[in-house]
Amino acid sequence: MCLPSEQPSYTGACASATRGYARFVLLFLGFRSLFHLSQFCTNNKYNRLYCQQTLLKLMRDYMTEKKQIESVGDGVLVRAPAKINLSLLVSDRRSDGFHEIETLMAKVNWYDEVLVEPGQSPGIEVIAKGPQWAPQARENLVFRACEMLLEHCDKKANLKITLTKNIPAGSGLGSASSDAAATLIAVNRLLELSIEQANLTEIAAALGSDVAFFLGGPLAFCTGKGEKIKKIDEKFNFLALLLLPDVSVSTKEVYANFKPNQALYEKLRGRINRHIPKNRFDLVSKMCANMLEISCFSLCKELAELKSEVESQALGPLCLSGSGSAMFCMFDYTDEETSQRSSFELEEKFGCKSIIVRNNNW
Repeated sequence: MCLPSEQPSYTGACASATRGYARFVLLFLGFRSLFHLSQFCTNNKYNRLYCQQTLLKLMRDYMTEKKQIESVGDGVLVRAPAKINLSLLVSDRRSDGFHEIETLMAKVNWYDEVLVEPGQSPGIEVIAKGPQWAPQARENLVFRACEMLLEHCDKKANLKITLTKNIPAGSGLGSASSDAAATLIAVNRLLELSIEQANLTEIAAALGSDVAFFLGGPLAFCTGKGEKIKKIDEKFNFLALLLLPDVSVSTKEVYANFKPNQALYEKLRGRINRHIPKNRFDLVSKMCANMLEISCFSLCKELAELKSEVESQALGPLCLSGSGSAMFCMFDYTDEETSQRSSFELEEKFGCKSIIVRNNNW
C-alpha cells in the first residue's frame, strides 16, 4: 500500500496503487477490511476526500444487488440476504413458549453466500469462512437445513456446503435464518428434488421463526411466531444506513427479558395496520416500532447510549432491527450522498462500523 508521508497529495502512481490495494482488500478480505480501509481514509490527512470517494465507489460496487442463484462449477451458489424489521410488535408468551408477533420485514442487498457442491466425504460437510464468525459443522443451522431436507425426501447424499459469512451473527439481521433458507434452495436445485414451495416453507418453519420469510419476500408481513408469511407485492424502495455495533445480542435472552405491554401492542398495531393496506411502508418505518428495544437496551446499555448519541446528530430516528444489536436510519432513496457522509461522520465520532444498504428486489 502506498502511504504518503511528506507529500502534500497523492501522485498518480500512489492513487493507482491505493485503488488497486482497495480492490484487493474488497475481493479477498470482505467487509471487515472495508471498515479498516475506511479508518485509513478517515485518519489520513493527505487528500482525505479523494480517498473517501475511492472507498465509496468500491462500497457501492460491492453492495450492488447480485443474482440470487448461480451455477459454480458442479455446484449451486445461493446468496442469503440480510433483513431489517421495519416494525416489530411482540405480545405475551403463548402456551407453546413462543411470543405472538407481528412484523414487517424487508430484505436488503447485503449477503452471505451458500455454495453446495457434490462432496468427496460421506454425509454432509459444512465449512464456514469469511470475515464474520459462524458455527462450524453440525452446530451451524445450514447443516440442519440440509439434513431435514434430505430426511423429508428419504434421500442420502454426499454434500459439501461452504458458507461465506459476511453478515454478523447476533445482530438482528436474520443471517442464520437466511443461510438456512439459502441451503434449502441450493440443495433442492442441485439434487433436482423438485420439492414444492409449500413443502419447503413447512421445513423452513420447523428450522426457525424467520427462515420461511427468506424463501420469499423481498417484503412481507409476518405473524404467529414469525412463520406465517403474507407476501407484499408492492415494491418499497429505500436507502438505509445500517449501524453495526461490535456487540452480539442473544435473541433468547432478549425475549426472556421482555415485559409484555398489550395496550402499547394494540395501539401500534392499529396504526401499522392502517398504513400497510395503503402501501405506506415509509410511514411504518418512521414509527421505529420495535417492542424488543426496551428489553435489548436494558441488557446492553451501551446500545441505548449509542442510539441517543447518534440521534443527537440530527440524522433522524434510529431503529433497532429484530432483537439487536444492529440499528438503522432510513434515508430518501435518492439521497446517497447524505447517507455516505453520515456513515463517515459516525465512524469518526463514535468509531461505529456502518454500511449503506438498499432494498433487495428478490
